[in-house]
This record gives sequence, C-alpha cells and structure tokens, in this order.
Amino acid sequence: MTPERPREEDAIPELFDSAEARVEPSDSPLPGSEQLYAALDLGTNSCRMLIARPRGSQFQVIDSFSKTVQLGAGLEASGRLSRASMTRTIQALRICQKKLEKHRVKRMRLVSTEACRQARNGRDFIRQVRREAGLQLEIIAPEDEARLAVISCAPLVNVQTEQLLVVDIGGGSTELVWIDLTGVDPADRPRAIMRLHAGFKPQGPGQARVVDWISVPLGVATLKDQFADVEDDAARFALMSWFFEENLSSFSPYNYDNAREGFQIIGTSGTVTTVAASFLGLKRYDRAKVDGLRMSSDQIDTVIREYLALGPEGRRTDPRIGRDRHSLIMSGAAILQALMRVWPTDRLSVADRGLREGLLYAQMSADGVLTDGPYE
Repeated sequence: MTPERPREEDAIPELFDSAEARVEPSDSPLPGSEQLYAALDLGTNSCRMLIARPRGSQFQVIDSFSKTVQLGAGLEASGRLSRASMTRTIQALRICQKKLEKHRVKRMRLVSTEACRQARNGRDFIRQVRREAGLQLEIIAPEDEARLAVISCAPLVNVQTEQLLVVDIGGGSTELVWIDLTGVDPADRPRAIMRLHAGFKPQGPGQARVVDWISVPLGVATLKDQFADVEDDAARFALMSWFFEENLSSFSPYNYDNAREGFQIIGTSGTVTTVAASFLGLKRYDRAKVDGLRMSSDQIDTVIREYLALGPEGRRTDPRIGRDRHSLIMSGAAILQALMRVWPTDRLSVADRGLREGLLYAQMSADGVLTDGPYE
C-alpha cells in the first residue's frame, strides 16, 4: 500500500548527516558493492531496512525498505504471534531478501525486537523466516537495542551537554539511557557516544559513563492495546501517560534534580518525528527539517493538545500525521508527555534515526571503515 506522503520510515536519508549527497539509483547493483552494509529492524509494528556504504565518519544510504506489518497485533492478549501477522511479515522480508541479493550485500545484521522477545512462538517464527524468506534474524536483548539507539544519535549530541537522556519509543518497548558526559572533553562528546558501540560497561577515565538504562515493555502498540477498552479519548490519553510514568520508577535518574542545566534529551521514534513535523506544519515530511530540530516542553505540549482537540477522526485525516501513524500517535504522545513531565527541558532534540542506523554504525565501527572525523 502506497502511503499518502513520505514518512520518516519511508524516506531514504541520503548522506546520513548531509542533504547534499546524491542517492545512488538502486535499480542495479552498485560498483564496489562488496563494501555495502545492511541493517534490518523487525519491530512490533514495522519492518525497516537500510543498505549503505561508509563515507568518511558517516555513511551513504543507497537503498531502503519500510513496511507496516503489525507483527505484534494481538500479542498482548494471546501471548503469541498470529498466523496473519507472520504471513504479512514474511512477505515484507522476502522483499528485503531480494534487495540484499540485488546489491550483493555480504555484511549485514538483521534483528528482531520486543514482539519476538515476548511471543511464546517468537523463536519458531525466526526459524520460519529462515525457511521461507532465506534470512537469518536474531532476537536482540533490550540492552543491545538501547545501545544501538544511543550510538545512532551521536551526531546530535551537543558539545555543551553534560547529562544526556536518549529515548527510543518503539512499537513494543521504550528504551531510556542516561549518560554522564561531565568527564569527557566537550569537543569529544559526540565521538564518546559513538564509542559506546562496544557496550555500556565503564571504559575508563575521559569516557562517557552510562548512569542507568531501562527497557520499559510499553511502546506505541502495546500501550495502546492496554487501554483499548477506555472509550473517552482524553481519559485514555491521561491514563496511558501516567501508567507509563509509573513504569519508570525503577530508573535511577527518575528524580534527577536540576535537569535543565547542561541536560539534553534526544528522542528517536516515529512519534517524536511526527510531533516535530506537526509543530513545523509539514504536510509533506522533510527529514532535513525534522532531524536535529530542538523543541521545548511547551511546544510539544501544544502539539499534543492539538491532537487531543482533533479527536480520533480528526487525527485520521490530518495530513501531518499520516494514515499509517494516526492510530498510534496518542499512545506515543502519552509516553512523550510523561518524559517531559519528569524531566522538563528546553533541549529535546528530534532524531530521525534509530536502530537501523545504530546497527550500521556498529558494524562499520567494528570493521574500522569509518574515519575519526567530525560528526556535524
């Protein structure tokens, strides 16, 4: 199904941090295709893939794929992946497999997250994917998912940031990572985040220190399902937001004081980029305008109140939201509101990047094919 307009998950980001680079045509294998890398993220709601090659300290995307597959539909009630969901997903994965073959990609990492972690038949599904789509997926641990989201956001880290919170709002879970950068030279702070691809364990003096991280088993799809029986739109939103906050109580920086001083939140998800696009009034999504945008709590709250005023039908027809996002935007907004309530800040940075980009960065960093140049 062709979406009404390009969304953040559909657009091909050209050079990962430059809108000037040209995307190579993907209708034939590229020269030097042995240098290509691939990253596939099979989440609770979507299947997304990037194929890229290293360029300097960044990478250039030469092909991409995104499809809403709703793998986790009905999972909350049954504890299992449904036959229909698995069929939809395998059809999408077959397209990914054809793209990987066409580009002759040899270096790749293909992962599945919360839906397969939770489902009783998750591992059976992974074996079915191997048989029917020819792809070997791995179910990654929540810590790996959090770590990959963090390093994808390295280019957005401000050199003045001393305390950093990276939030990845997914379909089935939400990862939060709090990082102390006070011991890192300001000019080296983005690269210090990139070095976390090796893990969250302390790496010695002068390095980024992960204070705490948490994977909350509530994302836009699972949180929506938990409160599907609440009919009133505003009441459902309030309940979702407070329920999500309750699930943050074990996160050690939950009551962090003076969060505004030297503090930055980076949010990576379709929710965050959709809120940003709505704030900008974009009727056609533009990654160059959204990625790296900084929003205040008041600006985010204004957009969320507009969503509530629209109601379900108004959100369904709002071109800023898009028909693939409208049913999930309020559960995502509830998560975002909870975060801004706990850690009020004027430094929320919007990241149109996430797990796929982290997978690419991790592979390229491990292979030593990225130069140690500036990230911005």
